[in-house]
Amino acid sequence: MTAAEFQATTQTEEFSIEGITEPSILSYFQTLNAGEFKATAALFAEDGVMYPPFESGFVGPDAIATYLQQEAQGIKADPQQGITEILANELLQVQVAGKALTSWCGVNVLWLFILNQQRQIVEARIKLLASPQELLALRRD
Repeated sequence: MTAAEFQATTQTEEFSIEGITEPSILSYFQTLNAGEFKATAALFAEDGVMYPPFESGFVGPDAIATYLQQEAQGIKADPQQGITEILANELLQVQVAGKALTSWCGVNVLWLFILNQQRQIVEARIKLLASPQELLALRRD
């Protein structure tokens, strides 16, 4: 599925991820795919951290929004299924498996979220599950 095909299907179907009902996680993917990066970043706690692939962490909604604006243009997330588990202190861990799609390739991804008691994202780790050849294809020239 290309990014354009994915975008067309997400616009005509109600958005859902198998195994995930947490509204903040569903909103994360919806706003991200819509290019509403400030809305995506607003889902993070004030001290929330996003750890994109190959990057150190970006702390706080402003830094996260700036990063997404610069780096996530043209990338569509295709989350397919996930699991949720309750951690200590009423924290919630959500793992979502899927693909990240660009106009020229798709790569398997695991998103790992930690949510606080208010269900704000306190940590998001994005891990590429790719072969060395796929990772080389993603390298910027």
